[in-house]
Amino acid sequence: MLILLTTIKEIIRRWWSEFTLQTRLMAGATLAVSLFMSGLTFWAVNSIQQEAQLNDTRFGRDLGLLLASNVAQLIGEENLTDVARISSRFYHGTSSVRYIMYADRDGKIFFSIPSTPRAVHNSLTIERYIQLPGTDIANTNFPIVRKHLSPNGKVTDVFVPLKNDGNYLGILAIGINPNPTVVNFSNLTRNVTIAVFVSIWAMVVLGAVFNALTITQPIKELLVGVKNIAAGNFKQRINLPFEGELGELIFSFNEMAERLECYEEQNIEELTAEKAKLETLVSTIVDGAILLDSNLQLLLVNPRARRMLGWEGKDVIGTNILELLSPELTWQLTAPLQEMAKEDTHTNEAQSSYKILSEISESHHGGSPWEFRITLTQPTQHIIRVLLTQVFDQHRETLKGIAMTVQDITREVELNAAKSQFISNVSHELRTPLFNIKSFIETLSEFGENLTEHERREFLETANNETDRLTRLVNDVLDLSRLESSKIYHLDRVNINQLVEQILRTYQLNAKDKQLTLTQEIEPNLAPILGHYDLLLQVMTNLVGNSLKFTEAGGQIVIRAYQLTKISTSNGPTHLSPQVRIEIADTGIGIDPEDQEAIFDRFFRVENRVHTLEGTGLGLSIVKNIIDKHHSQIHLISEVGLGTTFWFDLMMYQESCVLPNEEQYTEGSTEPVSTSLGT
Repeated sequence: MLILLTTIKEIIRRWWSEFTLQTRLMAGATLAVSLFMSGLTFWAVNSIQQEAQLNDTRFGRDLGLLLASNVAQLIGEENLTDVARISSRFYHGTSSVRYIMYADRDGKIFFSIPSTPRAVHNSLTIERYIQLPGTDIANTNFPIVRKHLSPNGKVTDVFVPLKNDGNYLGILAIGINPNPTVVNFSNLTRNVTIAVFVSIWAMVVLGAVFNALTITQPIKELLVGVKNIAAGNFKQRINLPFEGELGELIFSFNEMAERLECYEEQNIEELTAEKAKLETLVSTIVDGAILLDSNLQLLLVNPRARRMLGWEGKDVIGTNILELLSPELTWQLTAPLQEMAKEDTHTNEAQSSYKILSEISESHHGGSPWEFRITLTQPTQHIIRVLLTQVFDQHRETLKGIAMTVQDITREVELNAAKSQFISNVSHELRTPLFNIKSFIETLSEFGENLTEHERREFLETANNETDRLTRLVNDVLDLSRLESSKIYHLDRVNINQLVEQILRTYQLNAKDKQLTLTQEIEPNLAPILGHYDLLLQVMTNLVGNSLKFTEAGGQIVIRAYQLTKISTSNGPTHLSPQVRIEIADTGIGIDPEDQEAIFDRFFRVENRVHTLEGTGLGLSIVKNIIDKHHSQIHLISEVGLGTTFWFDLMMYQESCVLPNEEQYTEGSTEPVSTSLGT
């Protein structure tokens, strides 16, 4: 019901807004006059009805007093026959009397006209009572008057107390009908007034419709046409058959629209070409570029911004940017964008995208940029930098729009975080040996004379070991830095047997000292591999060194190398790719599953958990980088208490050997890189 009333109200409001001021004034004057005349008529009718009711009241009182004076003595004598005879004369003597009733002190009716039931003195006798007035009628000598509404009008009820020789006998009730002439006249007057009121308004409505069809409608058509011309729709025409001044006005409007359309057709090609140039220039920008008008509606979005904000395949031009941004961007950019847009105090209409683009290219500078760094979760997890810049006209007086630059700085943030973490770890690792060296040297310097020869030698050996540890750490850091740089390493033929034999000669004595067995299992006639000898030697050195460190006495360390064939589809059709697999297996303490994911990270050491041996924590990170340089991956399988096996696969050396997949070409060159490898 509420919705229906609201709809009707809206329809009436729109209908009323379409009328001219003159029509509204005429309607208001007509309404005021009609309401005044109707009110005057109803006031006159009401005055007549009140006068008639007053006459009915007077007549009822007089009739009641007269009848009561005639029947009071008869009722006291219980002579109901004469009471009925006299009452009938009064009732039938005038049509104004509606009823006559007699009731005792308790309100029990013992006689009434027009109908009185016969008194049957048995158990089925029906007793009727009258509702007495609230006033103490037994102690008053004046009639009491009240009224009640009936289908024929208001009936006047007159209650007269019946007294004989000062004794209260009961009550006489007489009902007086309303004057039928007055009632009919009032109804007729009311109906005529309503008919006149409706007729007046029917004439007003017909006049308004006629006015709308003859004058208002053409004016509205002309107004719509002017608005369309102002909005740039120069194809607008008005076709109405009118003569005189109105016809000349319509003809002049159509002629103006035709000339404007001609001018637009002459300039549209040049404007479109200039706009295409500017849009092409913006689309080639590496960063995301977004252009907004002063109402924050999108005018231009380059492909990079669409990919970064997840708008690919969506028609977003003309949409308010706050309706498209993700929650993270909305939360941080809503207030700045609205504040920047509020500074437009001179622009009343939104400018076209070409005009704003042209003014961007012509302006030497815009407003001060606002910079934000925001982490997005959609469409992918990445960090962006958003720059907001106001674009003004050449006089810097009118705000033409807002330019947004969106830069993906995820890699930059990750590199800065990695750099900070690396520096922190290196500083921490360097601090420990330097502190130990300084402590022992200071002790020897200050208390050397008080120490024994054995203590001095022990202090010097400790300082020497810490110096070696510091040297290894610095060398590992330099090696890792060199591997992670853009340096290109030359890959050549490497004899795997020679490599393994050098490792065995280097660590055989260390293995015997720790009561370990260091052996090799090299497949006979194994073909040479493509690699860098020194780097692979460093890989083998780090892996075997770790096995010696974490394998208890009586354990075994085995270096295996054998040929295998892999199925490759990276270069088109499926073909077989011969490779050599190298394994370093030991029966050491093993690596926990939760450590296996992070074991190749910088400065991660298993001894951090077992608290037994020391190291730089960079060895396996160096191994991983070297293997990556060889276009392969390092793998491991380990079980706590049983041992660990590291393995990786290398390409076999061929005279026309090329690197696999897309990495066989360096960036910016189409020449194959057959024996060189870089990051």
